[in-house]
Amino acid sequence: MTRYDILTAIPTAFHRDGSLDLDGSRAIFRFVGESGNEGAFVLGTTGEFPAVDVAEFTSLVEAALEELADHMRVVVHVGQPSAFEAVRLTRIARGLGATELAALTPYYLRSTDDAVFDYYRAVSDAVGDGRLYVYIYPARSGNPVSPDLLVRLSGLPNVVGAKVSELSLEDIAAYRAVVPEDFELYTGADRDLIAAVEAGAQGVVSGVSSVTPKPFRALADAARSGDGAAVAHAQDAVDAVVSLIGGDMARMKEGYRVLGVTDTHCRMAIAEPTDAERADVRRVVEQYR
Repeated sequence: MTRYDILTAIPTAFHRDGSLDLDGSRAIFRFVGESGNEGAFVLGTTGEFPAVDVAEFTSLVEAALEELADHMRVVVHVGQPSAFEAVRLTRIARGLGATELAALTPYYLRSTDDAVFDYYRAVSDAVGDGRLYVYIYPARSGNPVSPDLLVRLSGLPNVVGAKVSELSLEDIAAYRAVVPEDFELYTGADRDLIAAVEAGAQGVVSGVSSVTPKPFRALADAARSGDGAAVAHAQDAVDAVVSLIGGDMARMKEGYRVLGVTDTHCRMAIAEPTDAERADVRRVVEQYR
């Protein structure tokens, strides 16, 4: 059966001074837990993972599992520049009860295919009987994953799929053509749920759906029903919210303020929305809340 899964990439809440706001993060988890989406993607790019230390990672994973595990799948991101660090986070997450994990390729320094393979082999071993997704984001990591390399990675124990960010639909189709039939592919492009599924994906990992889940839910439901008119209408709504919020975590957090979820800020060097952008966020969030 064709799947149209939505995994919500969840922002991490920080206070204005940059310190972790664990209560605010729990409030966001609870809001996402009520969305009806199939899963949550925790501490990925939207979660500002490079700025989170090990103690904070532990607290956030524990909170995410407590708030979300009864409502949806929880995929915990553990990717790091080195296998040593990724394995350490994997063991922490597994010890807290996480069963699904994702790991960005090694990043910052360029790696060979063999080095990337060795990295995932170490993480896969640490996952044990859990499930592991390869996170492919060469625009940020600097390390691409060719179809041939993804085939090699798909043969590792516990590697069940990949999240693909800022690559084309043709790239997704190229991956689908060579990986095993049961290997799962997710696009990181918020508006591309339908197009990505047509290219061979199983769904989308969407940050914007963390703030405005209803248009995304309507799009997935319309696609499953086969109602072309409903799909077109829902796609227009998704396009509208993505065009104004996009992958901008500061705008997502402005949305949480509008919704009354929590007053939260970014830790990383992300510009605050302008007054005009705040007005746009308010308008679109109130329209689709």
